[in-house]
Amino acid sequence: MFKAIFLTQEGKATKAELRPMQESELPAGDVDVRVEWSTINYKDALAVTGKGAIVRKWPMVPGIDLAGVVESSRSPDWKPGDRVVVTGWGLGESYWGGLSQRARLESKWLLEVLPPFTTRQAMAVGTAGFTAALCVRALVKHGLEPGDGEVLVTGAAGGVGSIAVAILGGMGYKVVASTGRPAEEGYLKGLGAARIMDRAELSAPGKPLQSERWAGVVDTVGSHTLVNACAQTRFYGAVAACGLAQGFDFPATVMPFILRGVTLYGINSIQNPNEERREAWALIARHVDAGKLEAMTGEIGLSEVIGFCPSVLEGKVRGRTVVDVNR
Repeated sequence: MFKAIFLTQEGKATKAELRPMQESELPAGDVDVRVEWSTINYKDALAVTGKGAIVRKWPMVPGIDLAGVVESSRSPDWKPGDRVVVTGWGLGESYWGGLSQRARLESKWLLEVLPPFTTRQAMAVGTAGFTAALCVRALVKHGLEPGDGEVLVTGAAGGVGSIAVAILGGMGYKVVASTGRPAEEGYLKGLGAARIMDRAELSAPGKPLQSERWAGVVDTVGSHTLVNACAQTRFYGAVAACGLAQGFDFPATVMPFILRGVTLYGINSIQNPNEERREAWALIARHVDAGKLEAMTGEIGLSEVIGFCPSVLEGKVRGRTVVDVNR
């Protein structure tokens, strides 16, 4: 027997509860994992609260990330005792996820937890860090180099934003961190931001083409913030968009793209091939040290998840939150 957060649908309402479960209830899969740590992402908070159409199959164990130890395997690729991490692949949406003490998974979803990461640190990174790394890789592949000018990170005090700031700062870029929480200035500068700006400068409707400011952008917010970031990006600069905390609308014109040659990269972190995942994890390992990772990480127990999720949606949570599924 084990415990898990269990979501059911009653009418159109989502019911979330922490309940005991039997091993026989686990879905199909060829690897059984004893979960040690999970994490709370924005998408998890939407699923648990029922405020977003995240869950595709009911009932559901939420949690798009997990890290733990293989208990049994019907796959030649994994053996008992292997430390593994899983992010994305539809966990917590179409397949039972990581907010549980046990998981049964497809072997192709697993990656080995490699040094310097522990399973807890792997969840401090999680989908948020993986997404941040994909954004940075897109900008680097575009040709952005340290010294080219300021790089904007929006939603900088959130999970993706925090790790994006740390990676970019560690690589030597001059990072401008946009946040609605001025009290987090010390935190963001400690991660590697050169300066802070108020998100209000970007969040309202603006002109379709504005003064050039950014050599590159990592946007976690969407809507008018993304539109203004594009409108302020320099000639032949690049914007990597991965979030929609402000909204999923994009009330823009084509002017930045055809008059300045700005490139907009859409970043998805769900179905990426494992080789791309390994490269992203390696990027994080090179540029985000354990101290910075710990500084951006809070911790809760599995029993606290349901009550914690509304704070995530309200933007009250800084950085990353890992979940000890055994308390």
